[in-house]
Amino acid sequence: MAKKPDDNLFGELPAAPKPKASAKSKGEESYTAADIEVLEGLEPVRRRPGMYIGGTDEKAMHHLFAEVLDNSMDEAVAGHATWIDVNYTADGYLAVTDNGRGMPVDPHPKFKDKSALEVIMTILHAGGKFDSGAYETSGGLHGVGVSVVNALSEHVIVEVARGQQLYRQEFARGKPMGPIQNLGKVSGRRGTMVKFKPDAQIFGKNGTWFSPSRLYKMSRSKSYLFGGVEIRWHCDPSLIRDKDIPAEAVFHFPGGLKDFLEERLDGMTRVVDDIFSGKVEKEGGHGTVEWAVAWFGGDDGFMSSYCNTIPTPDGGTHETGLRYALLRSLKDYADLAGNKRAGAITADDVMVQSGAMLSVFVREPEFQGQTKDKLATIEATRIVETAVRDHFDHWLTGHPAQADKLLGWIIERAEERLRRRQEKEVGRKTAVRKLRLPGKLADCSATMQEGSELFIVEGDSAGGSAKQARNRINQAVLPLRGKILNVASAGKDKLSANQQIGDLVQAIGAGMGTSYREEDLRYDKIIIMTDADVDGAHIASLLMTFFYRQMPGVIEQGHLYLAVPPLYRLTQGGKTVYAKDEAQRDELLANFGGRGKVEVGRFKGLGEMMAAQLKETTMDPAKRILLRVTMEDAQAALTAKTVEQLMGNKPEERFNFITANAEFVEEAGLDI
Repeated sequence: MAKKPDDNLFGELPAAPKPKASAKSKGEESYTAADIEVLEGLEPVRRRPGMYIGGTDEKAMHHLFAEVLDNSMDEAVAGHATWIDVNYTADGYLAVTDNGRGMPVDPHPKFKDKSALEVIMTILHAGGKFDSGAYETSGGLHGVGVSVVNALSEHVIVEVARGQQLYRQEFARGKPMGPIQNLGKVSGRRGTMVKFKPDAQIFGKNGTWFSPSRLYKMSRSKSYLFGGVEIRWHCDPSLIRDKDIPAEAVFHFPGGLKDFLEERLDGMTRVVDDIFSGKVEKEGGHGTVEWAVAWFGGDDGFMSSYCNTIPTPDGGTHETGLRYALLRSLKDYADLAGNKRAGAITADDVMVQSGAMLSVFVREPEFQGQTKDKLATIEATRIVETAVRDHFDHWLTGHPAQADKLLGWIIERAEERLRRRQEKEVGRKTAVRKLRLPGKLADCSATMQEGSELFIVEGDSAGGSAKQARNRINQAVLPLRGKILNVASAGKDKLSANQQIGDLVQAIGAGMGTSYREEDLRYDKIIIMTDADVDGAHIASLLMTFFYRQMPGVIEQGHLYLAVPPLYRLTQGGKTVYAKDEAQRDELLANFGGRGKVEVGRFKGLGEMMAAQLKETTMDPAKRILLRVTMEDAQAALTAKTVEQLMGNKPEERFNFITANAEFVEEAGLDI
C-alpha cells in the first residue's frame, strides 16, 4: 500500500498560483485533448532536424550523404558488396549505389500493405541493424539513417536489384509518391541505389548544394577503412571549384590505414622510419582493430579514429585504449632496458607529436548523440588496448635501435615539459583572485608545485579547523560545501555551470578534460579529506569520480590521495590514542592497562576536532596516514565499467550491482 506523504517532511504545500491572463496561452478550461498534437511518420524529423543530424547547416546536410554511404559500407564490411559508386550530378542529385544484397522488397510481416523497402524509408527505427544476425557490426546502428535522409530530401529515388528483378520507388519529403514498382528482369546487376536531393525547405535555397571537395574526401577516407571495397567517384565538372578534385576517380587501398597515414605524412621528417601498424581480426568482425601510428617532429600531433567506419572526431573509449597501450608498452620496454628516466612520461608525451589512425569494429556500439561523434562503448578500451599492446611490445623488442631512438625522443619531450613547469612559477595570489569565492581557498606561501599540498575538505566548519591545523608554507585548504556534482551523469552544461567544480578547477590550475595540462598543476599532492562516515565516503566517491573523468592525469601521475581521519578518541588519564574504525578501537581497548576508566569519544565530523587534534592525526606528514588513489593497468576497462555502473545515469545498473554484491555486505556484518 502506498504511503501518504509525511506532512512534517514536506511541510505545508503552497497554493497553486493563479494563471495570468495572456493572449498567447489558453486557460484551463480551453486547454483540452484537442490541443495535444501527435506527429506521425517522419514529421518529427522535419520539425526538429537538429535532433537527428545536428542542425541544418552545411555540415549537417553532408551528414545525409554519410548516412547513405554508411549503409553501403555496412554491406561491404559484411562481405556482400565489393564496390560503391558515388555520383553527384549537375541537377543537384547525389546517388550512392552498391552491389550488395539490395534492400528487401517483399511485403513486411507487420505492415502487410507495405514493402520492406517502404518501411525502411518511411518509419524511424526500422532496419536490419537491430538484429545482430543481419549485420555483425554496422555503422547505421540506430535504424534512423536512411529514413532521416528521406524525410529531409525534396525527392528520393530508390532502386533495388534482387533476384534478377529491378524494383523502384520514389518519395517526396518523406512520403511515398506511389507503391513500389517491379520494372522487370535485369541481368548482371544487384544491390541498392539511393538517389536524393536535399530539401530547400529545410536547408534553405542556397544550402542544398553539396561541396564536391567534402564529398570526395569523405568517400576517399571510407575506402581506407576497409581494404576489400572499391569506391568509384563521379562528379559533374561544372560543380567542381577546387582544381585538386577530379571529376572521376577510383579509391581502393588494400594497405588500409597504413596507406592512409603514409600519404598524410608525405614530406614530413619522422623520428623513426617505420610506421607502427597492424590489424587484429576477429571472427564475424566483432572486436576487430586496425591501427597505424608514426612519430614526427616540429608539428602538432593528430588522431583520426573510426568505429564501424563511422568517423569519431571527438574520440572516445577506443582512443583511450590506444593511448594506454602505447604508454604502458613504452614504460615496460624502458624497465627492461634499465632506463629510469622513462618514469616521468605521460600519454600526452607519447602522442603530442604523433600521427595516429585507429579503426575498430564492435557489435552494437554506443555513441554520444545521433551524429555519433564520440564512442562511448566501455568495452572498446579493453579491446583496443589488448590488441595494440601485444603487437607494440613485440615491435619494440624486435626493433631495438628504433625503439631506443623513439623512447629517448619521447623522454626528451617529457623532460622539456617538466622544465617548463619548473620554470613557470605560478603566482598563487593571482590564482586566488580568479576564484569566484576568494575567501574559500586558504593558499600556501610556497610558489613551486614540489612538496605543496591541497586539502579538499567537507564544509566550512572542517575547513576552519584545517586552516588552523595546516602548515601555511606548503599546505593549502579548499572547503567545499556539501556534495559536489556527480560528473558521471551530468551533461556539459551542468558541469560548466557548477560553481564548486569551477572553484576546484581554478584552485588546481591545470584545466580539465581535453584542456588538462600536467605542467600547470599547482600542487604535488591533492588530498581529499572528508568525515569518517557514510556521507564522507559518498563525497570522496564523487570527488574521485570527478578526477577520474575530468582529470585522469592527476591519478595517473600519483597526485591524488585520501586522508584517513580517526573515528574514535580513547583517553585514559594523560594518555590519548585515536582509532580509524571500530576494529581498531576494540584492538586499542584491549591493550589499555587497569589504571582507570577508558573514555571513548566518537567524532561526528572533522569540524568537531580541535585544530591540534586534526593536525596530529590527519595533516602532519610525520604521523598521518594517506591512501594514494591509483588505476591498475590491467584493470582499466573494469574500472571504467564499475564507475559507469555505480556513478552513471542508469539506476538499474546500480541496482544490479548492489543486488549482486549484497551478500558480501551482509557477511561483513553491516546493516543494509
